[in-house]
Amino acid sequence: MKRIIYKITNWEAWPFELIYAPLVPVWIYYIIKSRSVWFFTPSNPKITFGGMEGEPKREMYDLLPMSLYPKTLNVLPTEQFNELLTKISASGIQYPFVVKPEVGGQGILFRKIDDTTQLEKYHRLTPTEYIVQEMVTYPMEVSVFYIRHPKASKGKVTGFLHKIPLQVKGDGKSTLSELVANHPKGSKRTEELQLKHTEKWNTVIPEKQSYMLSYAANHNRGAHFIDLKAYIDEKLVNVFDQLSHQLNDFFYGRYDIMCYSIEDLKEGNNYSILEYNGCGAEPNHFYDTGYTLLGAYKEILSHWKDLYEISSYNSAQGTKPWSFMKGYRFLKKTKELYAVMRKADKALG
Repeated sequence: MKRIIYKITNWEAWPFELIYAPLVPVWIYYIIKSRSVWFFTPSNPKITFGGMEGEPKREMYDLLPMSLYPKTLNVLPTEQFNELLTKISASGIQYPFVVKPEVGGQGILFRKIDDTTQLEKYHRLTPTEYIVQEMVTYPMEVSVFYIRHPKASKGKVTGFLHKIPLQVKGDGKSTLSELVANHPKGSKRTEELQLKHTEKWNTVIPEKQSYMLSYAANHNRGAHFIDLKAYIDEKLVNVFDQLSHQLNDFFYGRYDIMCYSIEDLKEGNNYSILEYNGCGAEPNHFYDTGYTLLGAYKEILSHWKDLYEISSYNSAQGTKPWSFMKGYRFLKKTKELYAVMRKADKALG
């Protein structure tokens, strides 16, 4: 009963479709105005579907200088495991590292791999192409939402967050299951977390020791967000202006970054870009940061306006929106792929 009351009274816990349902008429307005269902696809011309959904991560990494992202290699599910081990060794990537699907999001099939046994299980049960990536050890993970109109030399940072993955802290008395039950977000994901942490579920976690429940710092995986809006300034914007011009055609989206500190990031030092999410990126800075539902809607609509204007401009310059059938077939294929990945994610535990 408490869980039902929580979901009703806390809009942040509502399903994505319910939160966005009242805004559908605005999206339809942009479709009609642009005369294209997929009006957003020109927003980031070098990313498949503009980065709305189903884009390969390789496209983003290929545009970035290698120094700006962790060591990364792609793996096909058909590769022999011994050959994979040789490939990883040659790359210089060492345990622990992270693995994630080449196409995907929301933390699906995202795992930290500590040893060969865990890797073998992941490789055996993952049916799609995936990425092996060096684990970055900088102390902060941040999210930066950046927008720049193609004809403008300067853009803007609309959201800046410190993202803390879902975790509990031991007291030397309580088992992991008890700590999860008493956690405001963990308690809402008990079934999922028990499946993933079966071996430790009834283990007492030592006092003051943090135990990571998920390494995916996503809202829908229980991560906690701290608003860093007060730290947005000219220096921070300059870093992403330079990136935007250097990479060319990155106009709208969200960077997920590991960094040593906010000040280092502003100086362009000691940071690594984990991912860049294109026009499908949610302006997630309204979660956990005190926004009302109406305030969240204001943010979403402001971002959609920018998205439309960028897409419209790029379309006028020659990057036309996808045809209806091209987009329809692509989305159908992507949804089928996600269904397969969710099944594998559950099997992995």
